[in-house]
Amino acid sequence: MDKKLKLFKRLLDIMDNLRENCPWDKKQTYETLRHLTIEETYELADAIIEENTGDIKKELGDLLLHVVFYAKIGEGKGDFDIADVLQNICDKLVERHPHIYGDVKVTSDDDVKDNWEKIKMKNGLKKVLSGVPQSLPAMVKAYRIQEKARGVGFDWEKPTQVWDKVQEELNELRDVAENNGSEKDVEEEFGDLLFALINYARFINVNPENALEKTNKKFIKRFEYLEQQVNESGQDLKKMSLDEMDAIWNDAKKR
Repeated sequence: MDKKLKLFKRLLDIMDNLRENCPWDKKQTYETLRHLTIEETYELADAIIEENTGDIKKELGDLLLHVVFYAKIGEGKGDFDIADVLQNICDKLVERHPHIYGDVKVTSDDDVKDNWEKIKMKNGLKKVLSGVPQSLPAMVKAYRIQEKARGVGFDWEKPTQVWDKVQEELNELRDVAENNGSEKDVEEEFGDLLFALINYARFINVNPENALEKTNKKFIKRFEYLEQQVNESGQDLKKMSLDEMDAIWNDAKKR
């Protein structure tokens, strides 16, 4: 524990020094750091998907630096300091875990999540969905919206019910797309289908964002193999038939 505290103090001391003496660090504000923090968050997300523990460690350090940086800016403005940040998160964790720090009984992780949402509502959150950030990517936002609604009991009971909804939305999309529906109607039905699929993913314990990103990476890897094989054979990818490309693609899948 002493080593951890000593290293955290070292980071705070370095941040104090940089904020006072480095021209770039001295100029930064909440706003100028915002896009960099978003970038660092996505870099951490990439490392997690790749299961690269070395990069996870590195990106966590970068994010921790940003937390300390924001706190230092807040201290300079008289808004808050790192002690306020730590106090706030410690108090919140204790309050939101009454089954650990109180006498509430739980039997599952679902009970824990339900209690978490109920406590948030008691603390002045006026609307159930108001805690979902507007700037979240649409798929992540849909997943969080559904989780929030579930927290107050607005949810399906069984996965089969959700799958029926997926089939219903798929049929509606096909119907409007194949019968010359307007662009707006097709877009709406497509969105409904995605929302239903995300709901089903939640019921079968799949994180849709992670699943899609892993599929993206799998596609990229196979497509790059296809390009490599075509280049090595001296052919032109644009002039190849789909059957020729499929043969190499299937080889990539086997590999």
